[in-house]
Amino acid sequence: MGKNRPKKCVTVDEAKEMQQVWCDTRAKDIDKCMKFQDTREFYYTVEELEEYLDYVKSESLKQNIKDPGIRIYFGAYPQKKCKHNHGYATVFLAPTGSPAKSIGKGGDSAANNYDIDPLNSGTMGKPPINY
Repeated sequence: MGKNRPKKCVTVDEAKEMQQVWCDTRAKDIDKCMKFQDTREFYYTVEELEEYLDYVKSESLKQNIKDPGIRIYFGAYPQKKCKHNHGYATVFLAPTGSPAKSIGKGGDSAANNYDIDPLNSGTMGKPPINY
């Protein structure tokens, strides 16, 4: 591992364990309830993510937000808008942050920034690809 490894990285084994626990404790029940195998992994290129993060940083600076964050939400497509007519699960990335010197400006309690559009439209595995 390089010396620039972010502090919040987990090991591959830890990630595999978390994925397996999710599958063992949630996936089967969700699929049973939905009556189809829902997706549980989403793909974005590094370029797409960098482009979005650059957009969030730029728009946040225009709003005097010095420490924007990204909150990741689960979502589901409306069945009538889903090309596979299922209403598959999805995730979207939502910018957070408040102008400098405001109350609750940063960290995990930062407000959602509804003036910057969220990111969606990643691709998903059908069937899901296990980690």
